[in-house]
Amino acid sequence: MKIRPKQPAPAAPKQVHTQSRFGVQWSDDYAWMRDDNWQAVMRDPSVLNADIRAHLESENAYTEDALAPLTDLKDKIFEEMKGRLEPTARGVPMPDGPFAYFHFYREGDQHGVYARHDVAASDPQDDIILDCDAEAKGKKFFDLGDVSHSPDHAWLAYSYDDKGSENYQVFLRDLESGEVSSTGIDRSAGALIWAADNRTLFWVERDENQRPYAVRFRDIFDARGKIHTAYEETDPGFFVSVSSSDDDKYIEISAHNHTTSEIHRIPSSVPQTPPVCFSPRQAGIEYSLHDQGGTTYILTNSGGAVDFQIMTGESGQTPEQWKSYIPHQSGRLILGMESFAHWLVRLEREDALPRLVIRNMKSGPDYGEEHAIEMPEAAYGLGIKSGYEYATDTLFFSYASPSRPGTVYRYDMKTRERVTVREQIVPSGHTPEDYRVERISISARDGESIPVTILARKDVQIDGSNPCLLYGYGSYGITIPAAFRTNLLSLVDRGMVYAIAHIRGGMSKGYQWYLDGKLEKKTNTFNDYVDVGRALADLGWTSEGRIVAHGGSAGGLLVGAAMNQAPELFAGVIAAVPFVDVLNTMSDTELPLTPPEWPEWGNPITDEDAFKRLWSYSPYDNVTARNYPPCLITGGLTDPRVTYWEPAKWAAKLREYQTGEAPILLKINMDAGHQGESGRYDSLKETALEYAFALECAGLS
Repeated sequence: MKIRPKQPAPAAPKQVHTQSRFGVQWSDDYAWMRDDNWQAVMRDPSVLNADIRAHLESENAYTEDALAPLTDLKDKIFEEMKGRLEPTARGVPMPDGPFAYFHFYREGDQHGVYARHDVAASDPQDDIILDCDAEAKGKKFFDLGDVSHSPDHAWLAYSYDDKGSENYQVFLRDLESGEVSSTGIDRSAGALIWAADNRTLFWVERDENQRPYAVRFRDIFDARGKIHTAYEETDPGFFVSVSSSDDDKYIEISAHNHTTSEIHRIPSSVPQTPPVCFSPRQAGIEYSLHDQGGTTYILTNSGGAVDFQIMTGESGQTPEQWKSYIPHQSGRLILGMESFAHWLVRLEREDALPRLVIRNMKSGPDYGEEHAIEMPEAAYGLGIKSGYEYATDTLFFSYASPSRPGTVYRYDMKTRERVTVREQIVPSGHTPEDYRVERISISARDGESIPVTILARKDVQIDGSNPCLLYGYGSYGITIPAAFRTNLLSLVDRGMVYAIAHIRGGMSKGYQWYLDGKLEKKTNTFNDYVDVGRALADLGWTSEGRIVAHGGSAGGLLVGAAMNQAPELFAGVIAAVPFVDVLNTMSDTELPLTPPEWPEWGNPITDEDAFKRLWSYSPYDNVTARNYPPCLITGGLTDPRVTYWEPAKWAAKLREYQTGEAPILLKINMDAGHQGESGRYDSLKETALEYAFALECAGLS
């Protein structure tokens, strides 16, 4: 193995920090890595404790030295990935009255520009309304939060974060004069919503612990800049978001955690009106609202609809008073829906494959008639491309498979005519027929059938000789789509098999699939992942000890727990911003995500069963003396989701207990947060490093 650090690994000092709960006493020797002033660090990284900074910088220097032999490979992969991106890629113009709005890149752009053109012009010209690269100039980090034009097309509101902490500053641009003004808003959660009066702007504000907790609004023409509160959430377990209803008649405020939601509405034409709760929150009941033809359609899990159903109801009613419209069907998960003046569109998934279903809502002989848009491949991704117009027969949707580049279609819901409006181009060349895509099922240790998506070169031999990158997530109901990712070709073309394990904790096989991978059933997620790895070896796609585990955030928890369970299965582990200090994080009520995520993991502060469960699988707390595979662990200093000290503590403890010689490498981005490097090219550098590490672990470097 080329990864042989010349300098000794950083020796993190140990400071005994003992805790006791439910009669159990345990010690966390690396708790000192958590800066007590972490909230200030999110806003200004320069105030980080000097000892912590020195340790993180020593870790970064060690990792840079260790990975130096992979520089040429990393650079080559980066150039390959860059060569697969369209230098001047253009998004699909989305019509909104007299204009169509879109995003595109100029040659060399990292962030691109937002533009519009006159839909009536015979030769429409691009009118740039926001130059993101110009906004990002001179900033170490730049992440655009939202770009939102007023209904009369006179104003543009936009937000960006230049720290990685997800605190967005908000600006206004006069689209006639081009003049930009700062609003003074600097703790926005990102989304910006205009009221119908073309002067009132709504946003969500974060509290001191980084939680989105309040909806504010202001009249942009008010010289005093007075800020008003539309809604403020008092329960720290609920996050707040703001949006517009499908027909733009309402400003919608959602208070929600992972299992419960509550929606408040304000007439968009009278934005100063106090919000009205549509239906008060009930634990375990989720719902969203979609208006069509004077009726409110409700996508909900109410009434025991595990995979959701569509109901009708009125403001002020309880879920028990709603009426079923499209009944629940077990195994058919309704993922989302959109309403139009004459149509209802729902995106649903069954047996891990999505489809779009169009329902005619126009009065007449075809009222209520449905048809589905399905695709023929074994595995694919499908999604609605939301537009601005409500009174339209046009639907935009996207399609891709692991071997086939993405395509955007304009679909006439009335005539059922499908027109290709954009095809993803791979400038360096790509032939889908050179690859094989398979959807297989493997049997988990408890007999459950786990779907797996596989991408490989067409000529790959299924004889156990192939290394494999096994990707997984398995939390929050998030499902990893079988989409086209050009970056993966740098692995697959070198002989690696790429596999996605659609494990419990996601919703590949319905909402129950999610329920079977959370709380007291969480270990199913880790077992499924390990079982998929072993099954791929048994089937000849790879062999044990030739699998590189890859997961990020909660997927980092996954690969950390899997590595503790079966270290011999893996040739290497890539854990990006990994959520691995589960017990401590879920016990820290100051952190942004802790109270809202108790429904996902359990509350170890008050619930002894939850405490013992988290303690039993938390990767950090279950590190023991063993021969761990090589690990590349990443984090971001200003990450509000998985704080930097989680990966830092885990790396130190893994290195302390490592009985073998494989390196434990930590790389903390000192200028970014959860998403890593910003910019479409700079972000590739991190991926190139991860893939170079994976290929080295697999013996393909």
